[in-house]
Amino acid sequence: MSKEKQSEFKPYHHPAGGWGAAGATAKVLMEQSVLVKGSRGLLAMNQPGGFKCPSCAFPDPDHRKTLEFCENGAKALAHEATKARVTREFFEKYTVTELMQKSDYWLEMQGRLTEPMQYDATTDKYVPIAWDDAFAMIGRHLQALESPHQAEFYTSGRTANETAFLYSIFIREFGTNNFPDCSNMCHEPTSRGLPPSIGIGKGTIVMADFEHAEAIFVVGQNTGTNSPRMMTNLVDARKRGVPIILINPMPERALIRFTEPQDVLQMSTFGSTPISSEFVHVRIGGDLAIFKGMMKVLFEAEARGEDVLDTAFIQEHTAGIDALRDDVMGCSWADITRISGVSEEQIRKIGEIYKNSKATIICYGMGLTQHQEGSRLLQQVANILLLRGNFGKPGAGIAPIRGHSNVQGDRTVGIDEKPTQLYLDRVRDAFGFEPPREHGHHVVEALEAMESGTAKVFIGLGGNFIHAVPDTPRSYAAMSKLNLTVGIATKLNRGHLVHGKDALILPVVARSEIIRTEAGEQFITIEDAMANVTASRGVFEPVSEHVLPETEIVCRMAMAALPHSRTPWAQYMVDYTPIRDKIAEVYPEIYADFSEKIKNPHGFHLDIPPRRRVWKTPNGKANFLVLPGLEVDVPVNDTAMLRLATIRSHDQYNTTIYSNNDRYRGVYNTRLVIFMNKEDMAERGLENGAVIGLETYSEDGVRRYVDGLSVIAYPMPRGSIAGYYPELNPLLPLDYFDEISGTPAAKSIPVKVVESVASAPPLKIAG
Repeated sequence: MSKEKQSEFKPYHHPAGGWGAAGATAKVLMEQSVLVKGSRGLLAMNQPGGFKCPSCAFPDPDHRKTLEFCENGAKALAHEATKARVTREFFEKYTVTELMQKSDYWLEMQGRLTEPMQYDATTDKYVPIAWDDAFAMIGRHLQALESPHQAEFYTSGRTANETAFLYSIFIREFGTNNFPDCSNMCHEPTSRGLPPSIGIGKGTIVMADFEHAEAIFVVGQNTGTNSPRMMTNLVDARKRGVPIILINPMPERALIRFTEPQDVLQMSTFGSTPISSEFVHVRIGGDLAIFKGMMKVLFEAEARGEDVLDTAFIQEHTAGIDALRDDVMGCSWADITRISGVSEEQIRKIGEIYKNSKATIICYGMGLTQHQEGSRLLQQVANILLLRGNFGKPGAGIAPIRGHSNVQGDRTVGIDEKPTQLYLDRVRDAFGFEPPREHGHHVVEALEAMESGTAKVFIGLGGNFIHAVPDTPRSYAAMSKLNLTVGIATKLNRGHLVHGKDALILPVVARSEIIRTEAGEQFITIEDAMANVTASRGVFEPVSEHVLPETEIVCRMAMAALPHSRTPWAQYMVDYTPIRDKIAEVYPEIYADFSEKIKNPHGFHLDIPPRRRVWKTPNGKANFLVLPGLEVDVPVNDTAMLRLATIRSHDQYNTTIYSNNDRYRGVYNTRLVIFMNKEDMAERGLENGAVIGLETYSEDGVRRYVDGLSVIAYPMPRGSIAGYYPELNPLLPLDYFDEISGTPAAKSIPVKVVESVASAPPLKIAG
């Protein structure tokens, strides 16, 4: 039996990237026993004729390098191409109860699923099932429902456009708009907050804009871990002297100094590039105050007679500036600095940087979206950009840095619980059935339906739903009430172990693997975070002869549940070109001639009207929208309260845990840690490495508590702490979310420190 490794905190002082990233890439390929295979795959990843990275949604550059991948993309590929297998013999060895005791990391390391399995309650084990029998079971459960609204259909952001489109058609023909989706937990405020402002729920830049920007703001986003390929753009910008302003509660290593692993000179000389020209150490929840401070700098300059606003743009293209000006000028500098935790001097400094830039990009991540006012907070980002006309010109625009590799594409092709009437009309005309018109469930509403017993069936097309959602014990109990749970996946995860009375695990062909059908080899398409659509063709043989492409699984579920459907599911199952033709029919403005355009090796861009200074809003204008006050989360009247942001480690992608280390933050062999300001620690009598519990402030009488957390002194603002999810998801109440988007406010959970009763292993503090 192997000895458990010592948990340790050892600060990382090297630049991000560089030899550390190169070593980590080689290590993960060797760990998964795919050094040769994985290296071959990396040469094909993100290249024309190859496959799209199964990790983040950051676009490929306009001028590709021979190697176009990052450390985390290599990890994702290595774990997908792994030699480890989860076979029927594995499931014979363990009961589900025993597997529930294993860590998420252990489950991930068991490898690829190889054949369909069903849950056997008498033995508490998963046992093999034939594909035909699995689809028959799904059909029986769906047809037995009293209402189609008793089923919940989840989608992971890794699902390809063709599969997601057919999934949306199947479910609407079945009769519901219940589409809880992974975007509900991350960038739904982008999808819901930006359309009233600029007319579209997407970013407005393309890769070339980084080459023309005169200032770049990165807000609430850890680029080096969550979208490492973007570091190349930031490095190039800094070498040109472009100011890069980082606004974040945590100083992130990659945004301090970065070494490009593909820069031979930097690697050979152990050089690096300083990235952030200004680090704004904002308190959790203080971003709105900073944004209003920046706008106040502009409006004060305007009042002095300075020509700082793009008046011509504002007059021609916008509405609502007077209300915004009144709101911003009504905010005092004392309140702005108190709530943001940032000095007036520094806010004025970054306001001047913005004022002097003729072309500015503002990038953001979930540090902005996951608040109770996340959707309206993003409207303030748009306000800042509108004031100086930073839309529809080179080097300028808003850039949500999306996570999963096709989360934006899924939304574009129909995964939406609140579809427009125009879209539904086009579905009706294209497929010959009347789709449901009422709105369906997002994630929080789906969990509430499970809890109340009104939901009976859950089908998860990818992802690890149960560990992505809030209120873990409550969510476990809710999902366990279901009659059927279906997990469509490449790897075993917690979502397969928290199951309904009947349960299926259906293994799929992975992104890096070849899709072969009766009609020949097929490819899929992916939309990146900048609305470029490209083809993806796998290069590896499928992991097993018993795995199926996701598109075939969707078609066969539809045939089982809708035996009288006129939709040609059997045709779509083998030939993906007609699917793309139907996408073009339903979305003629953006996907016209899809099948022809996708033949371009570099893909094509979907139309983003704000890039043309066209605003698809009811009044035809871009709108300045007011969010009164300076708070984005409900205040708690207790001086002991701390704001917790749940974050992911460098060896993690969404809920997938690649190791128990977080190299850039200096954490090794543990995930049960809390990063805390030294003064906050001293105020509570805590030493570095002390073990604590955290308890959530909530009003529903439920105690939400996580114990056994080691405190690490870290440069956090006063009152702000951070720790890893999914371990800390039990602290996030189900009803603590943004009302507009339904997105849980995971970046600002009000908690307090309580005494620990856990016997946690000691954390070694080094350096």
